[in-house]
Amino acid sequence: MAARAPRPPAPGQCCGGGCRPCVHDSYAAALARWRRARPAGNAELLADHHAQSNNSELNPDSFTAFSLSSVEQLTEDTYQYRFELPGNSSLRLSLGQHIVLRGEVNGLEIQRAYTPISPGNAEGYFDVLIKCYEAGLMSQYIKTWKKGDMVFWRGPFGGFPYQPNKYGELLMVASGTGLAPMLPILQSITENEEDETFVTLVGCFHSFGNIYLKPLLQELARYWNVRIFYVLSQESSLENLPWSYQENTYTGRLNEDLMRTIINSCRRKPFVLVCGSSVFNEDMSRYLKSAGLEENSCFIF
Repeated sequence: MAARAPRPPAPGQCCGGGCRPCVHDSYAAALARWRRARPAGNAELLADHHAQSNNSELNPDSFTAFSLSSVEQLTEDTYQYRFELPGNSSLRLSLGQHIVLRGEVNGLEIQRAYTPISPGNAEGYFDVLIKCYEAGLMSQYIKTWKKGDMVFWRGPFGGFPYQPNKYGELLMVASGTGLAPMLPILQSITENEEDETFVTLVGCFHSFGNIYLKPLLQELARYWNVRIFYVLSQESSLENLPWSYQENTYTGRLNEDLMRTIINSCRRKPFVLVCGSSVFNEDMSRYLKSAGLEENSCFIF
Protein backbone atom coordinates (compact mmCIF):
# COMPACT_ATOMS: atom_id res chain seq x y z
CA MET A 1 0.00 0.00 0.00
CA ALA A 2 1.58 3.28 -1.18
CA ALA A 3 -0.65 5.69 0.72
CA ARG A 4 1.29 8.37 2.57
CA ALA A 5 0.86 9.24 6.22
CA PRO A 6 -1.62 12.07 6.80
CA ARG A 7 -0.10 15.52 7.13
CA PRO A 8 -0.33 17.27 10.50
CA PRO A 9 -2.51 20.39 10.43
CA ALA A 10 -0.86 23.69 9.62
CA PRO A 11 -1.00 26.39 12.32
CA GLY A 12 -3.75 28.26 10.45
CA GLN A 13 -6.06 25.24 10.38
CA CYS A 14 -6.92 25.40 14.08
CA CYS A 15 -9.58 28.04 14.80
CA GLY A 16 -8.54 28.32 18.46
CA GLY A 17 -12.13 28.01 19.61
CA GLY A 18 -11.69 24.93 21.79
CA CYS A 19 -13.67 22.71 19.40
CA ARG A 20 -14.05 19.00 20.09
CA PRO A 21 -13.10 17.39 17.81
CA CYS A 22 -10.41 19.89 16.83
CA VAL A 23 -8.47 19.55 13.57
CA HIS A 24 -5.70 18.08 15.71
CA ASP A 25 -8.13 15.43 16.96
CA SER A 26 -9.10 14.65 13.36
CA TYR A 27 -5.43 14.37 12.43
CA ALA A 28 -4.80 11.98 15.33
CA ALA A 29 -7.74 9.82 14.18
CA ALA A 30 -6.49 9.82 10.57
CA LEU A 31 -2.99 8.93 11.71
CA ALA A 32 -4.36 6.04 13.79
CA ARG A 33 -6.30 4.77 10.76
CA TRP A 34 -3.15 4.98 8.61
CA ARG A 35 -1.13 3.05 11.18
CA ARG A 36 -3.79 0.32 11.32
CA ALA A 37 -4.12 0.13 7.55
CA ARG A 38 -0.42 0.08 6.71
CA PRO A 39 0.53 -3.35 8.10
CA ALA A 40 -2.78 -4.84 6.95
CA GLY A 41 -2.37 -3.46 3.44
CA ASN A 42 -6.04 -2.40 3.57
CA ALA A 43 -6.55 0.94 1.84
CA GLU A 44 -10.26 0.97 2.77
CA LEU A 45 -9.31 1.62 6.37
CA LEU A 46 -7.87 4.94 5.28
CA ALA A 47 -11.17 6.24 3.97
CA ASP A 48 -12.59 9.05 6.05
CA HIS A 49 -16.27 8.88 5.25
CA HIS A 50 -17.05 11.93 7.37
CA ALA A 51 -14.69 14.50 5.90
CA GLN A 52 -17.25 16.35 3.81
CA SER A 53 -20.97 16.22 3.28
CA ASN A 54 -23.58 17.79 1.04
CA ASN A 55 -26.59 17.03 3.23
CA SER A 56 -28.26 19.64 5.43
CA GLU A 57 -27.18 18.29 8.81
CA LEU A 58 -24.54 20.23 10.70
CA ASN A 59 -21.97 17.80 12.12
CA PRO A 60 -19.01 18.39 14.46
CA ASP A 61 -16.93 15.70 12.75
CA SER A 62 -17.45 16.67 9.11
CA PHE A 63 -17.94 19.76 6.98
CA THR A 64 -21.38 20.37 5.51
CA ALA A 65 -22.01 22.64 2.51
CA PHE A 66 -24.51 25.49 2.86
CA SER A 67 -25.52 27.92 0.13
CA LEU A 68 -24.83 31.63 0.63
CA SER A 69 -28.12 33.44 -0.01
CA SER A 70 -27.29 37.07 0.79
CA VAL A 71 -24.57 39.48 1.90
CA GLU A 72 -25.25 42.71 3.78
CA GLN A 73 -22.47 45.19 4.48
CA LEU A 74 -22.91 46.60 7.99
CA THR A 75 -19.81 48.77 8.32
CA GLU A 76 -16.70 49.47 6.27
CA ASP A 77 -15.23 46.04 7.05
CA THR A 78 -18.02 43.98 8.65
CA TYR A 79 -20.70 41.95 6.89
CA GLN A 80 -23.74 39.84 7.71
CA TYR A 81 -23.85 36.63 5.67
CA ARG A 82 -27.03 34.56 5.39
CA PHE A 83 -26.93 30.86 4.52
CA GLU A 84 -29.85 28.75 3.38
CA LEU A 85 -31.21 25.75 5.24
CA PRO A 86 -33.46 23.41 3.25
CA GLY A 87 -37.17 23.72 3.89
CA ASN A 88 -37.89 25.03 7.35
CA SER A 89 -35.02 23.20 9.01
CA SER A 90 -32.98 24.77 11.80
CA LEU A 91 -29.39 24.47 13.00
CA ARG A 92 -30.85 23.81 16.48
CA LEU A 93 -27.94 25.49 18.21
CA SER A 94 -27.73 25.85 21.95
CA LEU A 95 -27.21 29.40 23.18
CA GLY A 96 -23.77 30.84 22.44
CA GLN A 97 -22.58 27.88 20.37
CA HIS A 98 -20.16 28.51 17.51
CA ILE A 99 -19.52 26.75 14.21
CA VAL A 100 -16.29 26.40 12.24
CA LEU A 101 -15.74 27.68 8.71
CA ARG A 102 -13.30 26.02 6.35
CA GLY A 103 -11.52 28.08 3.71
CA GLU A 104 -8.57 27.69 1.37
CA VAL A 105 -6.11 30.33 0.18
CA ASN A 106 -3.21 29.46 -2.13
CA GLY A 107 -3.54 25.79 -1.28
CA LEU A 108 -3.51 26.41 2.48
CA GLU A 109 -6.55 25.21 4.42
CA ILE A 110 -7.74 27.56 7.15
CA GLN A 111 -10.42 27.18 9.80
CA ARG A 112 -12.05 29.87 11.92
CA ALA A 113 -14.84 29.84 14.49
CA TYR A 114 -17.90 32.10 14.21
CA THR A 115 -21.07 32.33 16.29
CA PRO A 116 -24.33 32.64 14.31
CA ILE A 117 -26.25 35.76 15.34
CA SER A 118 -29.63 34.43 14.23
CA PRO A 119 -31.87 32.86 16.90
CA GLY A 120 -31.01 29.22 17.53
CA ASN A 121 -34.47 28.16 16.35
CA ALA A 122 -34.41 30.26 13.16
CA GLU A 123 -35.98 28.23 10.35
CA GLY A 124 -34.66 28.06 6.80
CA TYR A 125 -31.53 30.12 7.36
CA PHE A 126 -28.72 31.15 9.67
CA ASP A 127 -26.80 34.44 9.82
CA VAL A 128 -23.13 34.98 10.60
CA LEU A 129 -21.41 38.26 11.48
CA ILE A 130 -17.86 38.47 10.08
CA LYS A 131 -15.26 41.22 10.18
CA CYS A 132 -12.85 41.11 7.25
CA TYR A 133 -9.26 42.10 7.87
CA GLU A 134 -6.99 43.59 5.21
CA ALA A 135 -4.24 41.01 5.69
CA GLY A 136 -6.32 38.13 7.05
CA LEU A 137 -6.03 34.81 5.23
CA MET A 138 -9.61 33.79 5.96
CA SER A 139 -10.75 37.27 4.97
CA GLN A 140 -9.13 36.80 1.55
CA TYR A 141 -11.25 33.68 1.09
CA ILE A 142 -14.46 35.27 2.40
CA LYS A 143 -14.09 38.27 0.08
CA THR A 144 -14.42 35.90 -2.90
CA TRP A 145 -17.91 34.76 -1.85
CA LYS A 146 -20.81 35.36 -4.20
CA LYS A 147 -24.51 34.64 -3.79
CA GLY A 148 -25.10 30.94 -4.44
CA ASP A 149 -21.61 29.82 -3.41
CA MET A 150 -21.41 26.65 -1.33
CA VAL A 151 -19.56 27.22 1.93
CA PHE A 152 -18.47 24.47 4.30
CA TRP A 153 -19.15 24.54 8.05
CA ARG A 154 -18.91 22.04 10.90
CA GLY A 155 -20.11 22.10 14.48
CA PRO A 156 -21.66 23.11 16.76
CA PHE A 157 -19.20 23.63 19.61
CA GLY A 158 -19.10 25.34 22.98
CA GLY A 159 -21.99 27.42 24.22
CA PHE A 160 -23.23 28.97 27.44
CA PRO A 161 -25.57 26.80 29.53
CA TYR A 162 -28.19 29.47 30.11
CA GLN A 163 -31.40 28.71 31.96
CA PRO A 164 -34.27 31.22 32.26
CA ASN A 165 -34.32 33.09 35.58
CA LYS A 166 -31.14 31.37 36.79
CA TYR A 167 -29.40 34.75 37.18
CA GLY A 168 -30.87 37.95 38.52
CA GLU A 169 -29.01 39.98 35.92
CA LEU A 170 -26.71 39.22 33.01
CA LEU A 171 -24.00 41.80 32.29
CA MET A 172 -22.84 41.23 28.71
CA VAL A 173 -19.53 42.88 27.79
CA ALA A 174 -18.68 42.61 24.09
CA SER A 175 -16.00 44.09 21.86
CA GLY A 176 -16.77 44.36 18.14
CA THR A 177 -17.94 41.03 16.70
CA GLY A 178 -17.83 39.68 20.25
CA LEU A 179 -21.44 40.85 20.14
CA ALA A 180 -22.32 37.69 18.18
CA PRO A 181 -22.75 35.14 21.02
CA MET A 182 -24.63 37.69 23.13
CA LEU A 183 -27.46 38.23 20.63
CA PRO A 184 -29.06 34.73 20.65
CA ILE A 185 -28.99 34.74 24.46
CA LEU A 186 -30.51 38.21 24.66
CA GLN A 187 -33.17 37.36 22.08
CA SER A 188 -34.09 34.16 23.93
CA ILE A 189 -34.72 36.23 27.06
CA THR A 190 -36.87 38.86 25.34
CA GLU A 191 -38.89 36.19 23.50
CA ASN A 192 -39.70 34.31 26.71
CA GLU A 193 -42.43 36.14 28.63
CA GLU A 194 -41.68 34.08 31.73
CA ASP A 195 -37.97 34.99 31.78
CA GLU A 196 -37.56 38.01 34.05
CA THR A 197 -33.77 38.18 33.89
CA PHE A 198 -32.41 41.73 33.70
CA VAL A 199 -29.82 42.29 30.97
CA THR A 200 -27.19 45.01 30.65
CA LEU A 201 -25.30 44.85 27.37
CA VAL A 202 -22.10 46.89 26.95
CA GLY A 203 -20.94 47.08 23.35
CA CYS A 204 -17.42 48.40 22.71
CA PHE A 205 -16.72 49.84 19.25
CA HIS A 206 -14.28 52.27 17.65
CA SER A 207 -16.91 54.81 16.64
CA PHE A 208 -20.65 55.33 16.25
CA GLY A 209 -20.40 54.29 12.60
CA ASN A 210 -18.84 50.98 13.65
CA ILE A 211 -21.79 49.87 15.76
CA TYR A 212 -23.29 46.77 14.17
CA LEU A 213 -26.98 46.00 13.85
CA LYS A 214 -28.25 49.29 15.26
CA PRO A 215 -31.95 48.64 14.41
CA LEU A 216 -31.91 45.26 16.17
CA LEU A 217 -30.14 46.65 19.23
CA GLN A 218 -32.54 49.59 19.43
CA GLU A 219 -35.48 47.20 19.26
CA LEU A 220 -34.05 44.99 22.03
CA ALA A 221 -33.37 48.04 24.21
CA ARG A 222 -37.11 48.79 24.29
CA TYR A 223 -37.80 45.75 26.49
CA TRP A 224 -38.43 46.56 30.14
CA ASN A 225 -35.59 44.35 31.38
CA VAL A 226 -32.89 45.33 28.84
CA ARG A 227 -30.36 48.17 28.93
CA ILE A 228 -27.72 48.74 26.26
CA PHE A 229 -24.64 50.94 26.67
CA TYR A 230 -22.03 51.78 24.07
CA VAL A 231 -18.35 52.54 24.67
CA LEU A 232 -16.74 54.29 21.68
CA SER A 233 -12.96 54.38 21.91
CA GLN A 234 -12.31 56.82 19.05
CA GLU A 235 -15.13 59.29 19.67
CA SER A 236 -14.06 62.41 21.55
CA SER A 237 -17.52 63.92 22.03
CA LEU A 238 -21.14 62.82 22.22
CA GLU A 239 -22.47 65.99 20.59
CA ASN A 240 -22.43 64.56 17.06
CA LEU A 241 -24.33 61.41 18.05
CA PRO A 242 -28.12 61.13 17.67
CA TRP A 243 -29.78 62.30 20.88
CA SER A 244 -31.24 58.83 21.50
CA TYR A 245 -27.70 57.48 21.92
CA GLN A 246 -26.15 60.25 23.98
CA GLU A 247 -27.49 59.17 27.38
CA ASN A 248 -26.28 55.59 27.08
CA THR A 249 -22.90 56.11 25.39
CA TYR A 250 -19.43 56.64 26.84
CA THR A 251 -16.36 57.90 24.99
CA GLY A 252 -12.88 56.46 25.42
CA ARG A 253 -12.06 52.89 26.38
CA LEU A 254 -13.81 50.60 28.79
CA ASN A 255 -11.48 50.89 31.76
CA GLU A 256 -11.55 49.70 35.35
CA ASP A 257 -13.40 52.75 36.69
CA LEU A 258 -16.11 52.61 34.02
CA MET A 259 -16.55 48.88 34.55
CA ARG A 260 -17.05 49.48 38.26
CA THR A 261 -19.61 52.20 37.50
CA ILE A 262 -21.58 49.90 35.21
CA ILE A 263 -21.50 47.03 37.71
CA ASN A 264 -22.74 49.35 40.48
CA SER A 265 -25.61 50.46 38.23
CA CYS A 266 -26.87 46.91 37.76
CA ARG A 267 -30.24 46.28 39.35
CA ARG A 268 -29.19 42.90 40.77
CA LYS A 269 -25.86 41.21 41.36
CA PRO A 270 -24.73 40.40 37.82
CA PHE A 271 -23.36 37.29 36.22
CA VAL A 272 -20.95 38.54 33.53
CA LEU A 273 -20.49 37.30 29.97
CA VAL A 274 -17.40 38.53 28.11
CA CYS A 275 -16.44 38.17 24.45
CA GLY A 276 -13.72 39.95 22.50
CA SER A 277 -10.07 39.60 21.60
CA SER A 278 -7.76 37.75 23.96
CA VAL A 279 -6.35 41.09 25.20
CA PHE A 280 -9.87 42.47 25.75
CA ASN A 281 -10.94 39.35 27.65
CA GLU A 282 -7.85 39.51 29.89
CA ASP A 283 -8.46 43.19 30.65
CA MET A 284 -12.12 42.58 31.48
CA SER A 285 -11.25 39.65 33.75
CA ARG A 286 -8.85 41.89 35.65
CA TYR A 287 -11.40 44.71 35.95
CA LEU A 288 -14.10 42.33 37.19
CA LYS A 289 -11.78 40.88 39.81
CA SER A 290 -10.85 44.38 40.94
CA ALA A 291 -14.56 45.21 41.24
CA GLY A 292 -15.00 42.29 43.63
CA LEU A 293 -16.74 39.78 41.39
CA GLU A 294 -15.83 36.16 42.04
CA GLU A 295 -14.31 34.05 39.28
CA ASN A 296 -17.40 31.83 39.20
CA SER A 297 -19.54 34.89 38.39
CA CYS A 298 -18.06 35.26 34.89
CA PHE A 299 -18.11 33.31 31.63
CA ILE A 300 -15.67 34.14 28.81
CA PHE A 301 -16.48 32.99 25.29
